[in-house]
Amino acid sequence: MISLTPQPLTVEVFAPFGDVIEAGTRTSFAINDDMAERYDDLAFIDASDEGGRPNVSIFVSKPRPLPVVIDMVERHPLGSQLFVPLGDHPYLVAVTDGTPPFYAKDLSVFLITDGRGVNYRKGLWHLPLCALFEPARFLVVDRGGPGDNCDEYHFPSDTRITVELDPPR
Repeated sequence: MISLTPQPLTVEVFAPFGDVIEAGTRTSFAINDDMAERYDDLAFIDASDEGGRPNVSIFVSKPRPLPVVIDMVERHPLGSQLFVPLGDHPYLVAVTDGTPPFYAKDLSVFLITDGRGVNYRKGLWHLPLCALFEPARFLVVDRGGPGDNCDEYHFPSDTRITVELDPPR
């Protein structure tokens, strides 16, 4: 059994995997009679391969049991995939930019608790959506359209990768 510890999510550390979605990482400008600030270009939405188009969805996710077991990762070879929690719902991100077979040492793990989102670049291997502690809703922007856009890699059955987390009090 191998236990991984999440690291803090920063724009710089996450850059090889995609984008961190948060206000304040880009220049803003006032809109709506100066009642709002607009932050543009927070993520690169890559969805046009093989006739694809951006698809906006809401996912309602059940919380994963603890400890979180990472037994598979997936990737979307035809488009990026963006997740923004609709609230301050904690969730776990695990990513790797290598090629299978994968090992625990290949994974970068992030615990997100502050409402920020992530955008996985096209083809990035990642843990499927992983809400923690309670059901959570996410705004998702990914690729819609024709083509096979999901590959999965299952870790060998004799490998147990876990992430230990303490539930909120």
